[in-house]
Amino acid sequence: MDYLSEMLRNQPHQPSALAVIERCIAACRDCAQTCTSCADACMAEQDPGMLLYCIRLDLDCADICAATGRIVSRLTKPNRALTEAALEACIVACGACADECREHAEMHAHCRICAKACDACAEACQSLLGAMQ
Repeated sequence: MDYLSEMLRNQPHQPSALAVIERCIAACRDCAQTCTSCADACMAEQDPGMLLYCIRLDLDCADICAATGRIVSRLTKPNRALTEAALEACIVACGACADECREHAEMHAHCRICAKACDACAEACQSLLGAMQ
């Protein structure tokens, strides 16, 4: 069950870009889980040593996406510079992870899926950055 929409609608502070914020939070949360799952799947492959860099990027991206989603979800008195820095870091992490996962996408479906989740998250973060301007 997903309570994000209900929670955001019931916040006392209602920013004008609420739909963009919600999309960003959901994409960050989804990407964090997808990257964590991809890292786990990489470790289960026959030669996980060949996927060490992918695993590392999956886990780094998952951590950054999770933190960014939490920062963006705090609607009361956000620090603009910190929020922008988190979104930019998330875009960089998602780009690096997606690029690495695409290297393995033909052999590993989990990497193909992860690259798509990273692309979607980067796009959602970029949209929120644009809305903040």
